[in-house]
Amino acid sequence: MRRRRKQASALTGSPADYSDRLGQIETLEKLARTPDINHRGYARQKKAGKLWVRERVEALLDEGSLQEIGSVAGDVTWSKEKNEDGTEKEVVAAFTPSNSVQGYGRLNGRKMVFTADDYTLRAGHADGALFEKTLYVEKLALSMRLPIVKLVDGSSGGGSVTTIRQSGYSYIPPLPAFDQIIAQLNLGIPNLGAVLGPAIGLGAARVTACHFSVMAANIGSLFNAGPHVVKSATFEDGLTMAELGGPDMHCRNGTIDNMARDEYDAFEQIRCVLSYLPNSGYSAPPVIKSSDSPERREEALRSLIPRRKERMYDPRRLITLIIDKNSFFEIGALWGTTAIVGLGRLNGHPIGVISNNCESHTGGALDALGSQKITKHLKLCDVMNLPILQFVDVPGYAVGTAAERSATMRHGVNLAMAYYTTTMPVFSVVTRRAYGVAGGVMLDCRDPRMRIAWPSGDWGSLPLKGGIEAGHSHELKEAAKQGGQKIADELYAKLEAEYNALMNPVRTANAFGVEQIIDPADTRPQVCNWISHVYEELMTERLANRRAGTLHAVFA
Repeated sequence: MRRRRKQASALTGSPADYSDRLGQIETLEKLARTPDINHRGYARQKKAGKLWVRERVEALLDEGSLQEIGSVAGDVTWSKEKNEDGTEKEVVAAFTPSNSVQGYGRLNGRKMVFTADDYTLRAGHADGALFEKTLYVEKLALSMRLPIVKLVDGSSGGGSVTTIRQSGYSYIPPLPAFDQIIAQLNLGIPNLGAVLGPAIGLGAARVTACHFSVMAANIGSLFNAGPHVVKSATFEDGLTMAELGGPDMHCRNGTIDNMARDEYDAFEQIRCVLSYLPNSGYSAPPVIKSSDSPERREEALRSLIPRRKERMYDPRRLITLIIDKNSFFEIGALWGTTAIVGLGRLNGHPIGVISNNCESHTGGALDALGSQKITKHLKLCDVMNLPILQFVDVPGYAVGTAAERSATMRHGVNLAMAYYTTTMPVFSVVTRRAYGVAGGVMLDCRDPRMRIAWPSGDWGSLPLKGGIEAGHSHELKEAAKQGGQKIADELYAKLEAEYNALMNPVRTANAFGVEQIIDPADTRPQVCNWISHVYEELMTERLANRRAGTLHAVFA
């Protein structure tokens, strides 16, 4: 009893409801939420036309959904004040919050976690952020199977040379959180990143590793090291951030998937992508009610493919005429332009979309970047349990010296590996050409094949143009020797007419070389019937196998 009285007297003047400590927390949180408009970092941020970190969080999340983690983490200066009874109390004299805001929130009602860099404080370096906060949120996303959004503006985890001065020693660089990130990617926990300023070093790596990434065109840039380091390493002097790694570079080489007009557009793209994805690979993608009839016939498809094989058509129009209206979200429109990939819906069911692009510089032949683009998309669909609808019009892999220099065959084989190692159902619509190894890779990757063809089908080992010269080289040369070029041309025309008759796709169907040739107007009802079966019958088994660990999907 005597000891208890002594403890009680020591606490004389301390409120029983801990309001003193709650007051300290309230003061710290208020300081963290209030920008110091006189701070040079804040002034720099606004001069660059960028939102402050807490303005970004407010613009991204559903109103009122923020639940912050580590809200009072940072450097505090404490001072002593006297209470009315003469006892002392600790009060906050100054506070520099950690330069990263993190926590839970909601996007269109979907619960998620997020990290957001504050470039106004130490340019986003980890030694100003207490990287343990970011590591904790990465672990949280993995353990709770929640989507994670990363708003990158700075080094986002890397330190600066001043860390050496503060610590008194240098260090071998660690790579915290990457084991959690890889696990998230392969588990199908959506990782969505936005570049909202300079993304440097580890910050650049974190956003590039995401399932989907977007860069704000007016303020974004990304590089391994900034202009000062580049100058000393490569002697490239006077580079701006945009010249070193702006959106026009990285949204065209595939480092970043999409370009956004500004920060608000980047947030909208992130919200849109998430709407197609599950919380993890243990769940099915979210199905919504569609007002677009699955039985809708589209007469315009009957005349979309020109009778003249040399003429092109708009493949994006083809996609949008078949899937649910206004549901196509394209990914990577500026890079790998020989292919088109994205997300869409069929009767409300989320799908991955793949199409060759006959309007590209190769006429639809897959080059190195196009192969890389489809490879990444196949893996994304596999980890997210998204069935794939693909529109095939491929004259083969790209040819020529440019194709050989860019290692088209190597990337083409990697694409083949992706087609044959991923396991999500693929439904193929052969709209026109299917030639060579590329055609085989795209159309022979599942057994049994789920595919239909249009009457515009045109397929084989080699296109006739070039193929006749290769296959009948000796005959054409002999004809030219004996009767001149006119006789050779007549022989060529005769051979061409013969092959064109034999290559009527109906003949292929006669031999059951293609399962069914349909009226293009009936494509949507057929693929909607397929997707309903996938979600109603096959998805349950797939999810059970993934949870049991007998089916593994790999993104990274």
